[in-house]
Amino acid sequence: MMQMDRRPCLDEYEKLLVRMNTPRVMTDNASCVNATRVMIDSARKDEILLEAVQVLTDLNLCIKKGYVSSDGRWNMDVFHVTDLDGNKLTDNSIINCIEQSLSVHNTRSNPIDGTTALELTGTDRVGLLSEIFAVLSYLKCDVVESKVWTHNGRVASLIYLKDMDTGCPIEDAKKINTIRARLRNVLKGDINIRSAKTSVAVTHTERRLHQMMFADRDYARNSVLKKDVGSLPIVSVQNCLDKGYSVLNIQSKDRPKLLFDVVCSLTDMHYVIFHATINTTEEGAHLEFFIKHMDGTPINSEAEKERVVLCLSAAIERRATEGVRLELCKADKPGLLAEVMRIFRENALNVIRADISTTVGMAHNMFYVTDASGNRVDSKVIDSVQQRIGMVELRVKESHHHQKIDHQEHYANSLGGAVLVSLGSLLRRNLYNLGLIKSYS
Repeated sequence: MMQMDRRPCLDEYEKLLVRMNTPRVMTDNASCVNATRVMIDSARKDEILLEAVQVLTDLNLCIKKGYVSSDGRWNMDVFHVTDLDGNKLTDNSIINCIEQSLSVHNTRSNPIDGTTALELTGTDRVGLLSEIFAVLSYLKCDVVESKVWTHNGRVASLIYLKDMDTGCPIEDAKKINTIRARLRNVLKGDINIRSAKTSVAVTHTERRLHQMMFADRDYARNSVLKKDVGSLPIVSVQNCLDKGYSVLNIQSKDRPKLLFDVVCSLTDMHYVIFHATINTTEEGAHLEFFIKHMDGTPINSEAEKERVVLCLSAAIERRATEGVRLELCKADKPGLLAEVMRIFRENALNVIRADISTTVGMAHNMFYVTDASGNRVDSKVIDSVQQRIGMVELRVKESHHHQKIDHQEHYANSLGGAVLVSLGSLLRRNLYNLGLIKSYS
């Protein structure tokens, strides 16, 4: 008897599975007056929400509102987004990029091709970055890109390197060991032998920074910098026992990538987000999440609630924008970064965050700096630094999201009157905003 060939049927079945599991993305510029609506409809899978938020934030888009609803095996997300200036998206290339990026079913990462990735964690101090980049320059390492975060007296950095002489990744084991040894000596205030290591970055750079600082327990330390109380986030956790969820409420000053920082941290702490509402106004951002452990249980102790509050507060504060923002745009050359950092150090400037990159022979760097005590830098000091580096090349940039109201008082009042909404109310509100029902009142 002739055996039936079943391969075409299997191929069609595989195609069906791909279609079922590939997110369906739609963008809408007509239904919202001041934002572009991005709608994502997909089968539920691990980290789908984080992937969506990551794509939007990597395109430098601001998420003004959001609604997340996940029941059973299906997931519906709606985001209202703008550019950094608060405008709707009109560039078709950006819209196409959103649709294509979110429709690709893969694990997203952004390691820099052709480089060696260096991870650093340790005790922060004034001048530390100057010493680190001076060592790398001395060892003929070219910094292609780097991100540096500091929080609560700790520092975490991802640095992507090439060999200065060959322009290739650093693969020589002897040189790598020399780099490790020198940088551990610079970070000698930290007894952790892993405080300087090389690795191949396999995750999103900023997600990795969150993971590094979380592993370093920066959330468990007292802040050594003076902070404006009104700028601190307010985080609370309550249990909705009849529905089996823990309800997380966050009120914070609004800023780009706020949602990414929160979702990233919840994901890496192994919580699953089933429903969420995100709302931002001129007065700040309010985020509400219905979460469970991966085994389907809610948060079950006061100690765990306290840990969640500390960890999420730290995740929001790590990208703090206190201090003066300096933008450097200058022709790249060997040792440029070490030279700039040395000038900062000689003027007692403390770099609390840095985004460093090079493109077509040009250095594009952003530094957030304070004085040695964590206070705002005197304008005369900034002028002196600009004169040494170049008034045109180094400029003071103001933040798009600088706000002057007393957030703490506003949030305390609003949080004090907040009432835990029922899951049914949340779902009706989400369905209304998805346009699936006419009213949820």
